[in-house]
Amino acid sequence: MGLGPTHESGGAPDTARQPVPGRRASVVLWLACAAQFMVVLDVSVVNVALPSIQDALGFDAVGLQWVVGGYALTFAGFLLLGGRLADLYGRRQVFQWGLTLFAASSLAGGVATTPGLLIAMRAVQGLGAAVLAPATLTILTTTFAEGPGRTRALATWTAVSSAGGAAGNLVGGVLTDTLTWRSILLINVPIGAAALLAAARLLPADRARGEARKLDLPGAVLATLGVGALVHGVSQAGTHGWHAPTALAGLAVGVAALAAFAAVEVRYATAPLLPPRLMRMRPVWAGNAVMLLAGACFIPMWYFLSLFMQDELHYGALATGVGFLPHTLVGIATARLAPAVMRHTGARTLIVGSAVLSAVGFTWQGRIETGSDYLEGMLGPAVIMSAGMGLLITPITATVTSGIPTQDAGAASGLMNATRQIGGALGLAALVTIAAAAPGTTASYRAVFVAIAAMCAGVAALALALPASRDQDRQ
Repeated sequence: MGLGPTHESGGAPDTARQPVPGRRASVVLWLACAAQFMVVLDVSVVNVALPSIQDALGFDAVGLQWVVGGYALTFAGFLLLGGRLADLYGRRQVFQWGLTLFAASSLAGGVATTPGLLIAMRAVQGLGAAVLAPATLTILTTTFAEGPGRTRALATWTAVSSAGGAAGNLVGGVLTDTLTWRSILLINVPIGAAALLAAARLLPADRARGEARKLDLPGAVLATLGVGALVHGVSQAGTHGWHAPTALAGLAVGVAALAAFAAVEVRYATAPLLPPRLMRMRPVWAGNAVMLLAGACFIPMWYFLSLFMQDELHYGALATGVGFLPHTLVGIATARLAPAVMRHTGARTLIVGSAVLSAVGFTWQGRIETGSDYLEGMLGPAVIMSAGMGLLITPITATVTSGIPTQDAGAASGLMNATRQIGGALGLAALVTIAAAAPGTTASYRAVFVAIAAMCAGVAALALALPASRDQDRQ
C-alpha cells in the first residue's frame, strides 16, 4: 500500500532497510503471528474459567472482575509506550522483552495461591502484551516493503488476531474442563520459551537509536495514565452508569492527562512518544478514527454474543466456545481474501463495503426472536458479520501503516493498537447502557445488535475521509 503522503521533515524513511529473503520473511511472519495470537487469546481465555478461579482462590465478586480487568487495563494503558520502545531500543530486543515478561507473569499467575497475586500477575501480563503487540506489527511493517507482500502479511496477522479473539472462549473451556484453570496461563510458558529461541535466531538485529537515552518519560507517564484512566472510567460507566463518581473521575483524569500528553509531545519532548509528524499524515489520523469506531463495533461483539448463547440458548462454556467456530472460520477466510479484493477495489472502497456488509449482518442478528435456536438466530448473521469484519481490518491496518518512516513504525503500531482498545472500551460501555435501557432479555440483545449495525454504518461513512488508493496499490 502506498496511501501516505510524501514524508515530512524529521520523518524521512529509512532507505537503508534491505529486503528480507522470502523463506526467512515467512518464518518471521509466523513468529510475529504466534506472539500476537497469545496476546489476543489471553484477553478472553480466562472468561469461562472465572467460576473455577473463584472457587479455587476464594475471590469475591468485585475482585473477580479484575482477573479480566487487570490485564485489559495495563494492556491498553501501556500500548503507546510499548510501541515507541520498539523504535528506540530495537525491534528484536523489545520483542524479546515483551515475550519474557508475558511468559514469566503467566507462570507466576498459573501457580498463584492468592487472589492478589493472580490479579497482579494478570496486570503484568497486560504490560508484557502492551510491549509485545506493537512489536509484532512493527516487525511485519519493517520486514515487508509496502505493496502486495506487506498486504498479504498483514492479512495473515489480522486473521491470526481474529482467531485468537474468537478462540479464547473455546480454548479456555477445553483447558479448564480437561485439565485445570491454571493451564490457561501455564500454556503460555512453553510457547513463549519456543518463541524466544526462535526470535534470537531468526529476527535480524537492529541497533538502538541515539534517542533511546532520551525516552520521553513525562509523555510515557501521561499517556499511560490518560489511556488507563479513560478505559477505567468508561468500564465503570458501563457497570455503574455514566453518573457514577468512579466513572466521572476516571474520565476526567483521562481527558486531562491526554491533553497534557498532547502538549508535552508538541512543545517539550525531544524524542516524542508519539511524534507530531505522524498525526499530520492523513492515513494516520483518519485511519485511527476509523479503527476507533471499528473497535467499538467488533470488540464488544464477542461479549454480547457469548452472553446471548448462554442466556438465550442456555449453552455451557464449552458449547459457547464451539458456537463461535463459524465466526472464527469465516473471519479467518475473509481476512486471507482481503489482499486479493484490495487489488481490485483499493483499501478505502473495501473498508466502506465491508463495513456495510457487517452492518447488514448485525441488522439481521438484531431480528432475533425469543426461543430462536442457533441455526435460526445466529448462523446466518454470523457468516455475514464475520465476513465483513474479516475484510475490514486488513485494509485499515494497511492504511494506518502506509507511508510510515521506519523509525516511527513502532509509534504508529502502538497508536493503532491503543485506538482499537479504547474504541472497544467505549463501545462496550455505550452498548451496556443501551442493553440496560431495553426491557426484556431478548429485546436488550436486539437493541445492542441494531446499535452495532448503526456504528458499522458510521465506519463506512467515516472511511470516506481516508485518501483514495493510488493506481499502483491495485497492481
